[in-house]
Amino acid sequence: MNTNFATLLIDWFEENKREMPWRKTSNPYCIWVSEVMLQQTQVATVIPYYIRFMERFPTVMDLAEATLEDVHQYWQGLGYYRRGENLWKGAKVIAERWQGEFPRDPKLVSEIPGVGPYTLGAICSIAFHLPLPAVDGNVMRVMSRWYCLSDDIGVAKNRKIFEAKVMDNMPDDPNRFNQGLMELGALICTPQNPKCEECPVKSLCQAYQTGTVNDYPVKEKKLKKVEEKYYALMIEKDHKIGMIKRPEDGLLANLWGVPLIPEKKWQEAGFEQLDFIEFDSVNHIFTHKKWRMTPITVKWSKSLIECMNRAEINEDEIVYYDESKLKDIPIATAFKKVLKCVQIKLN
Repeated sequence: MNTNFATLLIDWFEENKREMPWRKTSNPYCIWVSEVMLQQTQVATVIPYYIRFMERFPTVMDLAEATLEDVHQYWQGLGYYRRGENLWKGAKVIAERWQGEFPRDPKLVSEIPGVGPYTLGAICSIAFHLPLPAVDGNVMRVMSRWYCLSDDIGVAKNRKIFEAKVMDNMPDDPNRFNQGLMELGALICTPQNPKCEECPVKSLCQAYQTGTVNDYPVKEKKLKKVEEKYYALMIEKDHKIGMIKRPEDGLLANLWGVPLIPEKKWQEAGFEQLDFIEFDSVNHIFTHKKWRMTPITVKWSKSLIECMNRAEINEDEIVYYDESKLKDIPIATAFKKVLKCVQIKLN
């Protein structure tokens, strides 16, 4: 173990750590919620959502007793809604198996829905001071530069390599050590233009010493996102807007939106024969694909229903809402863009 590395890192962390509400507690529930929210989302974005979420669901039991719709309502805007759903499912497991008491045993923590290796390490090291690695993208970047590791950080099986390097340097203070690694990656050892001169461990960094910082980490380029084109139906009926709940599986599961018609089915089902208003397309980016949605406003008619049937859209699944009531249902951000495009307000 390189104790000098750990000492320098922890000392730097104490002097430079950012103020975050979840850093003021060792409550594993609070840390769990924060870590899940921070996946794929920046700290500045997460903080107000975290505060609002914790005010509504201050304990595991509060979250377990809530409805999924309520959880989605408080998750709106954070994206990757499956994270919120897994928190809710996990809270139910904790309530049922351990009467709302968050388990301290790492094996039991790992059985909570949605808790992967990183979240497990973060919870156990920060809340319980257990010596487990918490390896996210920031930490892999720090380790790859420190050791000049050429292992591709995008390959799942390589995580073990980075976890082993973290454990080689794990001190008796896993709480501040793991947080220090994360913070170093976020503030100093950044993907572009790292602030090497400000780094507390630059004297020990092999990439810095050899002038190869920009060669690490190694990661193969991602494939180009697949673009899918849709028409987004804004159906007006009795001065109300038709909304449909998405399936339990797949993108934006269990959230609300407007019916989407793939471009090919739009033509095949005969929608072009209807009287409608077409708006400029809006885009929404997912991890591996992009939706290009063209908003269409159309009044309810028997002809519309016939087209929807041919496009395999079941009208029985559509619920018509007053515009003022749309704020009361969890609408996916992708569809909020569509609603905004046609000047429908959600607040």
